[in-house]
Amino acid sequence: MKSKKKICRYLLSGVLFCVLMVGCSSKSGQDGTAKAETQQDADTSFYAERDIFAMDTYMTVKAYGDRAEEAVEAAKQEINRLDRLLSTTNSESEIYIVNENGSEILSEDTALLLEKSLELYDSTNGLFDITVYPLMQEWGFTTEKYKVPKVKRVKALLQNVDASKIEFEATKYLLTLPEGVKIDLGGIAKGYTSERIMEIFKEYGIQSGIVSLGGNVQTYGLKSDGSFWNIAVQNPDVLSDTAGYIGVLKIKDKAVITSGGYERYFEEDNKLYHHILNPKTGYPADTGLSSVTIVSDDGTLADGLSTSLFIMGKEKALKYWRNYADLFDVVLVENDGAITITEGLEEVFSSDFDVIVAE
Repeated sequence: MKSKKKICRYLLSGVLFCVLMVGCSSKSGQDGTAKAETQQDADTSFYAERDIFAMDTYMTVKAYGDRAEEAVEAAKQEINRLDRLLSTTNSESEIYIVNENGSEILSEDTALLLEKSLELYDSTNGLFDITVYPLMQEWGFTTEKYKVPKVKRVKALLQNVDASKIEFEATKYLLTLPEGVKIDLGGIAKGYTSERIMEIFKEYGIQSGIVSLGGNVQTYGLKSDGSFWNIAVQNPDVLSDTAGYIGVLKIKDKAVITSGGYERYFEEDNKLYHHILNPKTGYPADTGLSSVTIVSDDGTLADGLSTSLFIMGKEKALKYWRNYADLFDVVLVENDGAITITEGLEEVFSSDFDVIVAE
């Protein structure tokens, strides 16, 4: 019997954002992302917005301030620059070159992201591993030619999934990969990009701003009316009658980044396979969680941790949070719909569902 396959890629973003003066109503964007209706300032010279397709996703940058137009244009240019730099498919990117040649002298941005990735590799006991890229290719998540690999093939590829094999001479920015090892910085690239946009907003004296990079949201200051940003966390059970969002975060100067199996998956022989691979097994992580949302001052950290904690599962994720509670908070949604938030979110997260607060 032939296998049946289907794909839901970026079916809905992990986080939805509402940039409203009065209320919030959503509509579907081109990539399936629910986007908020925006009541713009009457003085359009004070407000600017750009929609961009980069890093294989749709992005939106919004800014309020006297130099808003300049800021969002600078943000667009920065997004495109980093996309060219970090792409795994652009033959001129540093990542593509090092994967092809085995070595490359990196730019400052790529070197910084590599070092951040290796730090996360160590702190998560190898669950954040940028060398999982060949397995992602084998499963078809990078090519959209989806398949369940043979067990022998997975075992063979796992031999080279180990970020500790990476050699990096920090003083020379020289990266060297052993034969068979390839990397992808996509697990933290969008988080780093949103951080860079926050720096651009500061440089241009922006009063208020927000970026949504394929569901990765980061806010700058308060909204233009002085209120908190309302960031809705997607209900990962997107195929149910209750699809929508599970709650709303009221924040400022924070990144809110979600990872979930519902974002990208395919079906074969009546079984679903999502894109978040456990680098220890080579297969989609199955730890009882359906989504993880990280809230942090640091967009790069939030991006990397959303995937890592998803792979950990609830208990290990909460243990990790307790060790680093000063750096982030988290919303965990289990397969049965149970929602757990860490104590730092208790006053800023509202939901119509029952919520457990972890301490």
